[in-house]
Amino acid sequence: MTGVVVRLLRLPHGEGLPLPTYHSAHAAGLDVVAGVPADASVALAPGGRALIPTGFALELPAGYEAQLRPRSGLALKSGVTVLNSPGTIDADYRGEVKVLLVNLGAESFVVRRGERIAQLVVARVEHVRIEPVSELGGTSRGEGGFGSTG
Repeated sequence: MTGVVVRLLRLPHGEGLPLPTYHSAHAAGLDVVAGVPADASVALAPGGRALIPTGFALELPAGYEAQLRPRSGLALKSGVTVLNSPGTIDADYRGEVKVLLVNLGAESFVVRRGERIAQLVVARVEHVRIEPVSELGGTSRGEGGFGSTG
């Protein structure tokens, strides 16, 4: 399989953790695990949020971004999701990838080392040129907003 190369630096506290991995042949996202210390799990109370380390940093090629997205099973079973979804990692960022989790469930949730907590999707990004105009071209939808298409 060929594709875009993303360089990954495993940080000292990420040693022994699995690298981000696709878990099926056609998966869009790589599963990312928690890089919290084995003896320092993070408890998320209902309504609580925490920035969870992953133990790695990325070097994305110019023209790409990485998006951190929720894991659907974690959201369904526990109500835990990525708060700033999707979280964007820019191509010029070289710090540790961290996941901002929130517990929207009714019970506390404990984030343990090595637990799959998010998906990482790498996508091409186009830079645009903003051009101010005095009016926009028309469409059949026009200014119809939320719920206007049915």
